[in-house]
Amino acid sequence: MIDIRLIRKNRALVEAKLRTKDPSIDLSALVAMDEALREKISALEQLKAERNSLSKNIGELKHQGKDSSEPMVRVGSLGAAIAHLDSEVAAMEAQLHQQLACLPNLPMDDIKVADAPSENLLLKSVGDKPHFAFPFKNHLELNEQLHLFDFKRAAKLSGAGWPAYRGFGARLEWALINYMLAIQIKNGFEQWIPPLLVRKEVVYGSGQLPKFEHQQFQLCDDDYHLYLIPTAEVPLNGLHMDEILDAELLPLKYTAYTPCFRREAGAAGSQERGLIRTHQFNKVEMFAFTLPEQSEELFDVMVASAEEVLQGLELHYRNMLLVTGDMSFGSARTVDIEVWLPGQGRYYEVSSISNCTDYQARRSNIRFRKKGEKPEFVHTLNGSGLATSRLMVALLENNQCEDGSVTVPKVLRPFLGGIEKLTPGL
Repeated sequence: MIDIRLIRKNRALVEAKLRTKDPSIDLSALVAMDEALREKISALEQLKAERNSLSKNIGELKHQGKDSSEPMVRVGSLGAAIAHLDSEVAAMEAQLHQQLACLPNLPMDDIKVADAPSENLLLKSVGDKPHFAFPFKNHLELNEQLHLFDFKRAAKLSGAGWPAYRGFGARLEWALINYMLAIQIKNGFEQWIPPLLVRKEVVYGSGQLPKFEHQQFQLCDDDYHLYLIPTAEVPLNGLHMDEILDAELLPLKYTAYTPCFRREAGAAGSQERGLIRTHQFNKVEMFAFTLPEQSEELFDVMVASAEEVLQGLELHYRNMLLVTGDMSFGSARTVDIEVWLPGQGRYYEVSSISNCTDYQARRSNIRFRKKGEKPEFVHTLNGSGLATSRLMVALLENNQCEDGSVTVPKVLRPFLGGIEKLTPGL
């Protein structure tokens, strides 16, 4: 959430930066409400000051044995007016808070202003696209012989867009998860296993609500109103809600494997069939709480940690710095790491690393305190380390052989009992 004081100080600048993310943003109503609210608060404080003065006067009159009925009548009327204004102020504060919650984070000053993803900036490219001396297959065609997934039976269970892994598909998925966790732990990230269902305020604190309400799966009955997590970023951010952290303990670097649940799947049509976009997928997440002066350095650390996964798998990838119009709602800086999928003929994101500055911390009330100083909001960062579904597609399609088998990357073989190839009938 953006600090209202920034808007008060320089509305034009803040509004211009917000419009680089969403051109429809207009702060007029929010600014007018803030001004009206401050006027009401001022009036309320004046009434309370008058009541306090009268109450003191009443005490003195009674002590002197004098008549205090007139100021007591006034105090009574002030009490009713104060109660009424208190109610109005509370309602206006809630409404202003809601309007602020609908604003995205401000992009950093050096982020390119553009709307289209095609304007994203290439930072680096590692490795080369594979060249096949035979007609290559996409992951669904490879699956016809390898039997790694069963989408038809998954559809019987849950409908379209829900994957089911089987046999060596399940084992390869598990190998990927363990391999990625091992890298993140080696790089200093503490592993967590968080709940998959969380309270509304936790989802709100991460920036998923209210804007992305329609993308969330919910459990709502007489006993529970909980959300299935769209990413482990949500519960990891929520771990320190309403806490003041010791500055000397920062940064805190966390990692977690979880399934992720999202309502949008398959909207792009037949070119995104199979594992490309599903309602449920697996992901190893990185998350960090830092001092403001630490966050840019930690951002680079998280990018490098995600790259290490792909380098070990010997996959061709590229790093893209996102323009303002392609950044996520809560991010101030984002680098997407994309792998080449031959069956799709294009690059797909397998990791997105974002510095959210104090945006999530302000929503979740997560602060730090340096010795002898007032609490300040931490910075939070998140990044995929990595998401497995598209990574699985990349492994299968980039490592396929002419006979329909798939070479297993060396780093995954220890997790698969030393198996070097996935072959039909294995």
